[in-house]
Amino acid sequence: MRHGNKLNRLSRTSAHRKALLSNLASELISHKRITTTLAKAKSLRVHIEPLLTRAKVDSTHNRRIIFSYLQDKEAIKELFGVISEKIANRPGGYTRIIKLGKRIGDNAEVALIELVDFNEVYGKDTTAAAAPAKKTRRAGGTKKKGEEAAATTEAAAPAAEEKAGE
Repeated sequence: MRHGNKLNRLSRTSAHRKALLSNLASELISHKRITTTLAKAKSLRVHIEPLLTRAKVDSTHNRRIIFSYLQDKEAIKELFGVISEKIANRPGGYTRIIKLGKRIGDNAEVALIELVDFNEVYGKDTTAAAAPAKKTRRAGGTKKKGEEAAATTEAAAPAAEEKAGE
């Protein structure tokens, strides 16, 4: 049983795995989408999502922490420049994994992992982007009360004008 074992070891030593994920993350940041095996893509998603969350706040501390994971200055510039602007309003889920089938040579499951905000095919249309994002799911009750109060004041205003006219 794998209780609490969130890390896929990918049949590598810890140093090899750390280098592999660092290189995959740097390439994903540079190219916005990469093709790799499904197991590596799933492991990369767990590795890079916290880094993308940290990149939303541009501070020296965050830059140093992310550099300790990536070891690539150009990827850091790209991450804190272009990418952090695009993902600023997204609460999570920065990557998407699309299964591509099996590889011819060794029959390995291949997948495409990409940054969600940099895909033009699944991109948002302009009308949806203009609307502000919803903060919580529980705001329905207060909205109805506000509409009822507005309707009550609108109904009372014409009645007051009629009394004043008499």
